[in-house]
Amino acid sequence: MGNSSKRNYRVHHENCTTALDRSNFPASVDLSFLDPPFNQDKAYNAWDDNMPPEKYWEWMHQICAKVYALTSDGGAIYFMQREKNTEFVLKCLRDAGWTFQNLIIWKKKTSAVPGTKRFGKHYQVIAFATKGRTPRVFHRLRIDPPLPADYKHARENGMFVTDVWDDIRELTSGYFAGDEALRDADGNRLHKQQAPIQLLLRIVLSSTNPGDVVLYPFAGSGTTLVVAAQLRRKSVGIELDSQNVALIENRLAERRESDDVSRFFKDYACTPDLEAICGEENPHHFRFRKRGHQRRT
Repeated sequence: MGNSSKRNYRVHHENCTTALDRSNFPASVDLSFLDPPFNQDKAYNAWDDNMPPEKYWEWMHQICAKVYALTSDGGAIYFMQREKNTEFVLKCLRDAGWTFQNLIIWKKKTSAVPGTKRFGKHYQVIAFATKGRTPRVFHRLRIDPPLPADYKHARENGMFVTDVWDDIRELTSGYFAGDEALRDADGNRLHKQQAPIQLLLRIVLSSTNPGDVVLYPFAGSGTTLVVAAQLRRKSVGIELDSQNVALIENRLAERRESDDVSRFFKDYACTPDLEAICGEENPHHFRFRKRGHQRRT
């Protein structure tokens, strides 16, 4: 197994089925973000993304059970999948012992592809569950998105984050991917399934404290590790593709401005004790950013 350590993260170059072994985890996991291949016959370098459905979901159940065994009491898992697979996701979690908390709807800010026989798809699901009935950590974040057109009065102090997340744009294949998308010298995307910093920032802030351990079983481009490192969380990533492992290592070693989580702190300026929740590595930078948004009282 290839294994690297720097500061507060580790990257395992291995199949996650074997890597999710107690010997690789000296401490319990407090939060896991599960974003596996969706079995859509995508052209991955090191994975067959066209498994028989029953075999695929048996594998997902195995992963959920292994993560459950590694998780601290009250620890959380966020399992992202296609909306059509919601019933399978919930069954995997339930059968592995997890307690369901929320089904988050990530409504993407991109145009939906119209269907010929059904409504166009415009969201993905993220199932939030915990080990035990009560989360060990859950921060009730407050945001202040633009008011709907029919609202007459501005909010006094934002609103709590709900189970519909419609304020985070995916990194599409087009120009909306912006500077955050990892690219080669010719401008080609290095990882077309790259998760946005904003998405993982919300998950990590909601369900962990500084010093907690975050697990990313299908590390891909490493977004979860990048976010966790800046928020003083420890993290473990597992990735089968050697090219992605190198991509993650380079991304963590040479921090890009577009990976700076503090540029999104203004979104949560209405959240009490935000600085303590963030545990951000540069407090002065945090305070500078936060002053740009004055909380209404």
